[in-house]
Amino acid sequence: MKDKSEWQTLEDCRDAIDTIDTQILALLNKRMKVVQRVGEIKSDTGGAIYRPEREKAIISRLTAISESQKGLLNDKAIEAIFLEIFAVSRNLELPERIAFLGPEGSFTHQAAESRFGGMSDYLSLNSIEAVFKSLEAKRAKFGVVPIENSRDGIVGETLDLLSKSSVKIVAELYMPIHVAFATKARKIEDITKIYSKDKGFGQTREFLSEHGFENVEQIPVESTAKAAILAAKDENAAAICSHIAAKLYGVPIMFENIEDEVDNATRFVILSDFKNAISGDDKTSILVRLTDALEAGALVGFLQDFDAENVNLSKIESRPSKDKDGGFDYWFYIDFYGHIDEEKIQNVLKKHTNEVTWLGSYVKGES
Repeated sequence: MKDKSEWQTLEDCRDAIDTIDTQILALLNKRMKVVQRVGEIKSDTGGAIYRPEREKAIISRLTAISESQKGLLNDKAIEAIFLEIFAVSRNLELPERIAFLGPEGSFTHQAAESRFGGMSDYLSLNSIEAVFKSLEAKRAKFGVVPIENSRDGIVGETLDLLSKSSVKIVAELYMPIHVAFATKARKIEDITKIYSKDKGFGQTREFLSEHGFENVEQIPVESTAKAAILAAKDENAAAICSHIAAKLYGVPIMFENIEDEVDNATRFVILSDFKNAISGDDKTSILVRLTDALEAGALVGFLQDFDAENVNLSKIESRPSKDKDGGFDYWFYIDFYGHIDEEKIQNVLKKHTNEVTWLGSYVKGES
């Protein structure tokens, strides 16, 4: 292949890219042959196909190499490329179904696809409870549900179901919630109606005002995915919807990221039936029901045990318990840094064996 100094023309650059692409394809095919063998070994041993801690280690190693080589690819670019490679690899190892809170084109669907790629078999379900039931019945291997939003707080239904389910959190991801303005209309003036969920109109008031849409008919529908479906059928209609919904239903995006406030993000969790290995950069989630919760200082004493072992907490949330009839009873949802199998974590939890329910240990996501 020619040296950079010899790439004098556009044709030279195209020839170089074609040559490199051929080399990349050959290496990817070679990688997938190794992946197939990994799948055979895991099939014999019962090992989990999705290993977030292994994927994080690979991305971190490649990022360090790119930085040392002064490469143009930063950590985000490397992650985006290799997450798709990992997704394709997992489907070669063992095709598995992913259940998610639907409908198709929802933000949860977008979060699921960001980790499991376009080749996976997805199961859209109409409630968080249905996702849990699908996993418990082994109709799906993984589930993706929201657990927390930066504006609206914790998703109570997810916590309530985690408190009584056998499935565990195996990964988390934080996703900025951006909405798009999608339409088949060629010009803004041609748009006569806009579809979206009620909340979608509320989140984009400034955009709608700035572009003169106050007097255009605004039609609320049950989901932003439904908005995209309707806009796809009418060239004079538009949808306020997720990027994945616009892509899924073939509606061109006229404007990106039209929300009035850009710092809205949702934390999603990936659920399954296995335990992650220690990665060195983990978070653990637990539920705590203190037997002496009504006594003064009970919670403080529990938290002091974490402080004594130098374990940092990242979240604590109280929830009313639904186990008892009448009166008030609470349990606490706690996230802390570390893995359940680490000695210092065990030192804390063994003091509260009957009070703690482990919900999962997983690689800490980037918020």
